[in-house]
Amino acid sequence: MSKWINKDLPDLVFFQEGPGIRNTQYTDIGVKLLNVANLQEGKLVLDNTGRYISKEEAYGRYKHFLVDEGDLIIGSSGIKVEYFEDKMGFANKEHLPLCMNTSTIRFKTLDDKKLDIRFFMYFLKSILFKKQIAKLITGSAQLNFGPSHLKKIKVTVTEIEIQKKIVNVLDKTQSLIDKRNQQLEDLDKLIKSIFYQMFGDPISNTKGWKKENAEKHIDIISGYAFKSEQYSDNEDDIKICGGLIIYNDYIDWSKAIRWNRNNVDNLEKYFLKENDIVLALDRPWISDGLKIAVIKKEDLPALLIQRTACLRSIDIDQCFLYQHLQDRSFNLHCNVTETTVPHISTKDITTYPLIIPPMELQREFADIVKQVENQKATIKHSLSELKQNFNSLMQRAFKGELY
Repeated sequence: MSKWINKDLPDLVFFQEGPGIRNTQYTDIGVKLLNVANLQEGKLVLDNTGRYISKEEAYGRYKHFLVDEGDLIIGSSGIKVEYFEDKMGFANKEHLPLCMNTSTIRFKTLDDKKLDIRFFMYFLKSILFKKQIAKLITGSAQLNFGPSHLKKIKVTVTEIEIQKKIVNVLDKTQSLIDKRNQQLEDLDKLIKSIFYQMFGDPISNTKGWKKENAEKHIDIISGYAFKSEQYSDNEDDIKICGGLIIYNDYIDWSKAIRWNRNNVDNLEKYFLKENDIVLALDRPWISDGLKIAVIKKEDLPALLIQRTACLRSIDIDQCFLYQHLQDRSFNLHCNVTETTVPHISTKDITTYPLIIPPMELQREFADIVKQVENQKATIKHSLSELKQNFNSLMQRAFKGELY
């Protein structure tokens, strides 16, 4: 078996925290400013934010904060430990020029003959790093750390040849995961394509359907303002559904907070039902699309929290409504501006003009979607198994059990 040792993080990597750039320095053009929101599911995605600084500042006072190709970048503020691995990614040539910003940290290996930067990335995703950093920031439910914490981290390493072998194994498994995710993305695109084939573009409405505001066809419920001090740590209690765990077309229940099931008097209105549509009202659009999902039977019981909306159709098909809301016409209608917290209101939803094709056609669309969703369910099952295998390989790798 290979030899493993613990080394001080500063002895292996250069790291640098982004500067605190003020709002008054933001511009509409120039050099893109990095944001924690740009780190999505282990990748760097820049098309979901629009903050820049002038080229004069970027190549002047902030030139030593300009990102280089191959830099590993992580988010370091306001991140829950359990999904820290999502908030990191590598900078590629197409991302540049790019300037570091607050709450982000970049890494470079000091000697690539001693440390493979991708091996280091996997270390950051491992339980070995998470346990250390969580201990250093005791008392906080979220990760907020910086260089002073990283200086105290011990990195578990082995010889470079073994590092590369481990990276190769983990990369191959990650590649399979990426392929399954791509298959899911392709099926989502297929559903959108079928929607346009059957109903046309809701904006131009070339098929001439009747158009009416959503308020005539849906019931909408706004979530309850639960008191955080009364949240429960009991896994058997009721899950709370909110914008922080809603993504495009799925809900990450592993991140859900819970409410005591014996403390639900007067909360009947906020209990979700199967096939309900839930929509985040704060930061409603991310790189993957609108933060909207459908409640499944296995998700229940669940309660709706404030700043989240629940939609139930009255006289239109729920599946048709769900797809209609994901059309660009809804985004254009809401016209969300990048304030401190981008937000849409229930009025934005109720005044959204819907096309109203015949119910028979809506149901035909829903039947097609159901078939596609069955394919997606099979892929998701395979994806879940791959992720479990990946996590098992990660644990074995850093225990020295692979090589």
